[in-house]
Amino acid sequence: MEFDYRGRDAKGNKVTGHLTAPSSQAALASLEEKQIIVLALDERRLVEKTASSSSWSFKRQCITIEEQILFTRQLYALTKAGVPIIQALTGLAESAQNPLLTDVLQRIAQSLIAGSDMVSAFRQFPEIFSPIYLSMIHIGENTGQMDKSLLNLIAHLELERETRKRMSSALRYPIMVMLAMGVALSVITLFVIPSFSSVFAKLGADLPLATRILMAVSSFAQQYWWLMGISGVVAFFGFRAWTNTLEGGLWWDAKKLRLPLLGTIFERIALGRFSRSLAMMMSAGVPILQSLKIVADSVGNRHVARAILAMRSGVERGDRLTNTASATGLFTPLVLQMMAVGEETGSVDRLLNEVAEFYEQEIDYELKQLADAIEPILLVFMGLLVLMLALGVFLPIWELGAASGLG
Repeated sequence: MEFDYRGRDAKGNKVTGHLTAPSSQAALASLEEKQIIVLALDERRLVEKTASSSSWSFKRQCITIEEQILFTRQLYALTKAGVPIIQALTGLAESAQNPLLTDVLQRIAQSLIAGSDMVSAFRQFPEIFSPIYLSMIHIGENTGQMDKSLLNLIAHLELERETRKRMSSALRYPIMVMLAMGVALSVITLFVIPSFSSVFAKLGADLPLATRILMAVSSFAQQYWWLMGISGVVAFFGFRAWTNTLEGGLWWDAKKLRLPLLGTIFERIALGRFSRSLAMMMSAGVPILQSLKIVADSVGNRHVARAILAMRSGVERGDRLTNTASATGLFTPLVLQMMAVGEETGSVDRLLNEVAEFYEQEIDYELKQLADAIEPILLVFMGLLVLMLALGVFLPIWELGAASGLG
C-alpha cells in the first residue's frame, strides 16, 4: 500500500512525500522513526476511489446499528487495552466489511492526525453518530475515561436494537395479513367481479344494492387504476415530505402517540429512551440543562422532544425536574414519584434507570399483547369483507334461483 504524507521534521520544517507500507499503522511507525510529526496521511488508492465515487457512496450505502455496535465494542476493547486511538481507528477501518464504515473511520483518523479533537472528528458524520453518541465521546475525551463512555454507548445501542427488533417482530404478522388481504381484494375487484358483472348484465334483472356497489367499485377500479396508483404514490410522498417539516413532524408525532393499540407503545418507547439516556448523561457528570438538550434530540419523537425542551426551560427558571416533568402530562404518577425521590436523595440517575426499566417492562408486555389484540380486529375485518363480497355476488344468484323456482 502506498501513502502520501504531510508533516514537519525535527527542525519544524514542512515535509511531504510518499512511502510504501503494509498498513497505515506501519506507515505511521516508519514516519515516527524518522522523527516526522505526521499532519496528514492518505492512502493513494483511497484518494483515487474517493475522487470518483465518494459523492454517491454515502447515498448508496448505510451503516446498520449492528455494525455500529460491533465497531463501538471493538473500539472499547482496543481502548481498554491501551491502544492509541488513531491506531485503533485505522486498524478497525482496515478490518471493516462495509466500505462506508471504512471510509468514515479513515476520515476520522485523518482528522485526528491533523490535530482535531475526537468529538469534532466524529461530528463530521451526524447522519451516522447520534447526539448521544457524540456527547459520550466528548465526555470520555474530556474525563480521560473513554473506555467507560464507550461501554455506556454499547449498552445504549444494544437497547435501541432490541427495541427495534421487538417492534418489527410484533408488527410483522399484522402487516403480512393486511398485505395479503390487499392483494386478494385487488384480484377480486379487477378480475372476479367483472366476470360476474357481465353475467348479471345479460340477465337484465334488478340487482341488490350490495351488488350494484361492488360493480360500481370494480368498474371504477378497472377504468382508473392508473389514476388511483398515481394518487397513492403522490399522497404517500407528499405526506412524507410534509412530516419532514417542523409543523408536520410535530403534528404526526403527536398523532402517533394517540394511535389505537400502537400509541401507548410509541409513547413508552420515547419515554424509556428519555429516562435511560438522561440517566446515562447525568451519571457521566453532564449538567442537567445540557443533558436535557441532548436527550431531546435522541428520543425519536418530536412531540416528546418539545416537551423535554419545555422541561429544560422550567429547570433553567429554577423549577424542580419533577415539577417540570409533571407539567408535560406525559409521565404517570408512579414515575413522577420515583423522580421526586431521586431528587430528594440526590440519586436522580439511579431512579431514572429504574424508571427506564419500568417502561421497558411495560413495552415488553404490550408488545406481547399486541398480536393478540390485533388478531380479532383483523378477523372481524376479514369477516365483513367476505360478507360484503358474498352478499354482492351470491345474493342476486339466490334471488334469481328463487324467482325461477316460483315461476
